[in-house]
Amino acid sequence: MFYYLYLQFHSQFHVFNLFRYVTFRTAYASLTALFLSMFLGPYVIRNLKKFQIGQYIREDGPKAHQAKAGTPTMGGVLINLCIVIPTLLWADLGNPFVWLALGVTSAFAGIGFWDDYQKIRKRNNLGLTARTKFMLQILVSFVFGMVLVAMTAWGFYSTAIVFPFFKRIHPSFTIQALLHNSWSYPLAFLPFVAFVVLILVGSSNAVNLTDGLDGLAIGCIVVAASALTVLTYVSGHAVWSAYLDIEHLPQAAELTIFCGAMVGSSLGFLWYNAYPAEIFMGDVGSLSLGGAVAAVAVIIKQELLLPFIGGIFVIEALSVILQVGSYKLRRKRVFRMAPLHHHFELQGWKESKIIARFWIAALIFALFALTTLKLR
Repeated sequence: MFYYLYLQFHSQFHVFNLFRYVTFRTAYASLTALFLSMFLGPYVIRNLKKFQIGQYIREDGPKAHQAKAGTPTMGGVLINLCIVIPTLLWADLGNPFVWLALGVTSAFAGIGFWDDYQKIRKRNNLGLTARTKFMLQILVSFVFGMVLVAMTAWGFYSTAIVFPFFKRIHPSFTIQALLHNSWSYPLAFLPFVAFVVLILVGSSNAVNLTDGLDGLAIGCIVVAASALTVLTYVSGHAVWSAYLDIEHLPQAAELTIFCGAMVGSSLGFLWYNAYPAEIFMGDVGSLSLGGAVAAVAVIIKQELLLPFIGGIFVIEALSVILQVGSYKLRRKRVFRMAPLHHHFELQGWKESKIIARFWIAALIFALFALTTLKLR
């Protein structure tokens, strides 16, 4: 919205030239999201308590968590609101990537909202069935992938995969393979869509699994979204992308504003979600944030860097996969409890210590991801 003030009035009033710069609009989108989240936080918490929208705690979890029962949940509604509004205010709304990121975030938020609503209605921690949830996530991810394929055909996007450490390895998932039936394009668009589905569904559920301690998931999202803010800006900047030898996507620069809004919104929510939490994000928050992070990574061609950007989310998800796989195959558990943060709780670590150490690890992973830019 404010971008159009620049288009309309920059020739008459030079101050509106500020709205031309992505860095300026990103900073103010982040601040808008932060202050909006902090301002609306108490109102949201009061109303969630009023309507008795509280968290139900799994009975097989650490016993200390039973004290958290009844804490207001579905705070992800606040997170998503404070991402969408600043993005609409500060981004160029003529940019298709902005709408694509907002669409994926809102769709995953809708799935999470439905899941949380079912938990509240049933008065337990069982919402949608795993099958239903996965099918909805796959559907949204499939549509997202097909839109990117269409944008490839129109020349707005490239389905080539960029490897972080190798300059000349760029396998292509291209629609031209079908259009021209050429053996020079080894991978057609359907594998690309399957690849996108795997990334979005995996990321969404990984963040959901990490959301088990006060402030843990949202703190890691702040780190991951900050790293993506840098990466989107570099990808959209002609000079920096050429210098760092990464694919230049001019229209991806507007996603910097979306990422900045995600950082600000997450920081504002962390103010109320920090230990001891006054509000939980619920699936409406974790699923949407995981989907948003993955969608941005796919758009800016950093899909293979995502496991480093969100390293903690990957470790938490892998701990669950190992635990379930080991128990089914050997009837033995690898960890005392999964996800991994619960294992450390049962080992005797204090919740606040686990959170702080996981945040530090998340920061190390993100910094390593950014160093790969120069290693190319």
